Amino acid sequence: MSYLLRSDPVSRIHPEPQSLTSFDHFDLLPDSLLLLIFDKVADVKDLGRCCIVSRRFHSLVPFVENVLVRVDCVISDDDSSSSDDNRRFSLNAASISDAAGAGGSFSALFRLVFAPIFKPFQALGQFLVPKRSSSTSSFDASFSAINDEIGGEIGVTHHSPTQVLKNFGEIRFLKIELPTGELGIEDGILLKWRADFGSTLDNCMILGASSVIRSNQVKNLENSVDEDNGNIPESFYTNGGLKLRVVWTISSLIAASARHYLLQPIITEHKTLDRLVLSDADGQGVLCMNREQLEELRVTPLSASSASKRTLVPALNMRLWYAPQLDLPDGTVLKGATLVAIRPSESKKEVCDSSWLSDAFEEPYGTAAKMLIKRRTYCLEMNSF
Repeated sequence: MSYLLRSDPVSRIHPEPQSLTSFDHFDLLPDSLLLLIFDKVADVKDLGRCCIVSRRFHSLVPFVENVLVRVDCVISDDDSSSSDDNRRFSLNAASISDAAGAGGSFSALFRLVFAPIFKPFQALGQFLVPKRSSSTSSFDASFSAINDEIGGEIGVTHHSPTQVLKNFGEIRFLKIELPTGELGIEDGILLKWRADFGSTLDNCMILGASSVIRSNQVKNLENSVDEDNGNIPESFYTNGGLKLRVVWTISSLIAASARHYLLQPIITEHKTLDRLVLSDADGQGVLCMNREQLEELRVTPLSASSASKRTLVPALNMRLWYAPQLDLPDGTVLKGATLVAIRPSESKKEVCDSSWLSDAFEEPYGTAAKMLIKRRTYCLEMNSF
């Protein structure tokens, strides 16, 4: 007797798949879960791309609570008044130094230092989001879709954060990131600042160093540091060290007040905001506002400087800490390390409140601030400008 072995039909081994086009797995997810996913996405450009995926995504994106706007580049006004603006700014800087009792030579120093950095402050008045290049045609096309879907005007090339955000109605945390810091500092110099604002400056902290030596370079460092007894050495006053720190302080305050001025229309438009952060990709400066400060600005309009588009900086009390050399635990060495803590003269809060001094900067610079505030404190005052 012979047996004939027959293989099973192909359909039994590889059954035909059911149609996948008739079922969308996203339909199983509730709106609340999709919104949590969109909150993790955050980036406004990516959210714009999500808008064109489906009608459902399109209807949900405007209710996202966490939004990040990365500004790709900044353009300045190229009108004929720019030279006049520079001249007015130089005179304003001179008046600041005169008010501080710095003398005529210091006024000249201000004009020399501030003239190159005024243009970026003026440029902050216009944000240009999409980059224009032959290699970004696909990006431009997608951003046009974002502009269309989120409420921008079709055919407009320049998109400000205010335009891009106008159809978001439930934002609670908003972060805007500039492509670079405003302050044109020399290579090797460390300058970081953080400022909190309400309707005016609430506090500001500035960390600077004349040079930063990384851990892998420390072995090449010559041990030629002056004896450090905790006091500021006499050379700090005679070699221009103090003047340079004052320039760092005022330039950081101007950068912060310029950012604050530009945020007013966004704050007015988005009343659900709990927190707003305006930073830059260089990590140079951070402006922060919490819910109470945001509400304060809506109730009490800011006072604008008459010389430029920025918020008026009030009279200030300042505390300064200095170390000729600061050796951090990770091996980084800061030469001429300086920490400046600032509050308005009318503020009832302590300038040296360690609760905000120690958390202002990311590591290793947070540790640097904690080490500096243990040193001798020097008091300064500055008039409004």
